[in-house]
Amino acid sequence: MDAECLVEMRQITKRFPGVLANDRVDLAVRSGEIHVLLGENGSGKSTLMSILAGLYRPDEGEILIGGRPVGLRSPRDAIQAGIGMVHQHFKLVETFTVAENVILGDWKTPLFLKRRRIEREIAELSRRYGLRVDPRARVWQLSVGERQRVEILKMLYRGCRVLILDEPTAVLTPQEARELFRNLREMADRGQAVLVITHKLQEVMEIADRVTVLRRGRSVATLERGAFTPRDLAWLMVGRDVVFQIKKPPSQQGEVVLELRDVYVRSDSGRLGLQGVSLTVHAGEIVGVAGIAGNGQRELAEAVTGLRPVCSGSILLSGRDITNIGVRRVIDQGVGHIPEDRLGIGLVPRLNAVDNLMLKDYRRPEFRRGPFLNLRLARERAAELVKRFDVRLSNLDAPVKLLSGGNLQRLLLAREISTNPRLIVAVYPVRGLDVGATEAVQRLLLEQRRAGTAILLISEDLEEIFKLSDRIVVLFGGTVTGIRPAEWSDPEEIGLLMMGTQPAEEAVP
Repeated sequence: MDAECLVEMRQITKRFPGVLANDRVDLAVRSGEIHVLLGENGSGKSTLMSILAGLYRPDEGEILIGGRPVGLRSPRDAIQAGIGMVHQHFKLVETFTVAENVILGDWKTPLFLKRRRIEREIAELSRRYGLRVDPRARVWQLSVGERQRVEILKMLYRGCRVLILDEPTAVLTPQEARELFRNLREMADRGQAVLVITHKLQEVMEIADRVTVLRRGRSVATLERGAFTPRDLAWLMVGRDVVFQIKKPPSQQGEVVLELRDVYVRSDSGRLGLQGVSLTVHAGEIVGVAGIAGNGQRELAEAVTGLRPVCSGSILLSGRDITNIGVRRVIDQGVGHIPEDRLGIGLVPRLNAVDNLMLKDYRRPEFRRGPFLNLRLARERAAELVKRFDVRLSNLDAPVKLLSGGNLQRLLLAREISTNPRLIVAVYPVRGLDVGATEAVQRLLLEQRRAGTAILLISEDLEEIFKLSDRIVVLFGGTVTGIRPAEWSDPEEIGLLMMGTQPAEEAVP
């Protein structure tokens, strides 16, 4: 084994019922490197990293640390072996301080805490690695980027030399992402190894020292920095060319389809999630809503689609007031909804494709046979939509929970688009999708724009916002901090607005 390898995974195989997730995968991780793991949804990269983090045990193969075989039976075993994982969804206790979260669950924590000494140690650790955060601050007071630093500090405090990050920039502004990359490089320069799972090829080009590509559970290539291009990586991931720059013709704007007038909406906590929001979306236009998670995006989507009551203000669809009229009537007025939670809100996991595709149309007379659903027509329609939208499934009767993320999203889009909506509310439509599935979903949305549909696109991914949107609305703290034409804006300006800071030329003296 190479002397600079910290961890080596040899011939790792992992099976689940009916699925071969990892098929004899090899992976070597060196000290002082940022190693990126790429692959389509279902390629096995998350399973592989879960094995390394002690969450799963391999069926075959071995893991070597420092050249010696180890058995990782739990995350605690992995941490004690110097391997820690920062998950995409942070696992912090919001009412605890930063210091309390860092030491929580650490077996070295003394029975009687010396709080000030621990806070000093964490402050010193944060300074050493450039992870600026106040050890005494409560987690609920922190930004998303600061919370991520706390998760990284937890692993460093436990002495981890191999740090795994799952989609680390998914909820960060461009400024926060750049700072994260600087921090990761600082860790690598100090001898740590950093493993990053990401779908963003531009990030790979920016930070990766080496890249390992997985496809269908197998490792197809490990490449050194300078030996690959984004097109090379996309080909290795999906086995075909991927179009990175989708041609977007100028918008042929029609009438105002959606209008919000001074809308106030409460969040689940009872506080105001939207405060005086006003915006418009025209026919044939995509309006992108940018913002860091928790700044009113969810409340906006649910208010427009009838899922959340509006406290004051009004929502109009083609001039007709649809404020608080209820979900069914909103659907009947021609509003399609692609929710963030595909399997929680968008689709019913245990139902098959036919049932899920009929969830909005079962009341239409042409699909009824007296009080019953006309199953023959329903199956014919489902088969036609599956073919038209290229939904890859084993059969129409299988539960949709067995589908990959990309196929789930295609199925959801098939149902919503087939009703010919006047307005589509799309919430994080490509989150967690690989480059091939992302390209397919984005093309479908642009086709709807070309057909004259108004689209309200809510996303934390600025690359997606700029690629698809005609105008960009920025939310911060439930208020609109800016509305910009996409072609005249830049990510830096939008990133500042997402953090509640006006660009210098617009700052109030």
